[in-house]
Amino acid sequence: MASPQGRILSIYPDADPPCAAVEIAAAPICSRCASGKGCGAGIFSGDTKPRRVDALLAQGLAVREGDRVSIELAPDNLLLAALLVYGLPLTGAIIASAAAWFLGAGDLIAAAMAVVGTGVGMTIGRMRLRKARCLRNFIPTVTARLSGASD
Repeated sequence: MASPQGRILSIYPDADPPCAAVEIAAAPICSRCASGKGCGAGIFSGDTKPRRVDALLAQGLAVREGDRVSIELAPDNLLLAALLVYGLPLTGAIIASAAAWFLGAGDLIAAAMAVVGTGVGMTIGRMRLRKARCLRNFIPTVTARLSGASD
């Protein structure tokens, strides 16, 4: 997947660490997602209006308001986000299904337990994501200046 591109709306140089408000397009930038064959991360959004996100500024990167930039999330943090969003619900479903099998439950009860396990996994993931310490890992970083405001 390609890194999203956006436009700097404003810069907060006094913030610690320095950051900027960036407007990015909500449309999928991944060719697989655009063709409907992607991971499905944006399946329920349906919103195509540009979005405003706060992003950290990479050290030594000189940018101004209006510049077109590339932003990205650190690969380790992207993996952690995927584990929280997809891994916890899947793990909950597997554990609940296995419990149903060990208990000798029928198919209908096993399916219901898998749904409950998925819900428990989603709840745990959401609770973890609401913690400020966890959220700091998922702040994107402006990594490159693509063009200037007057270019």
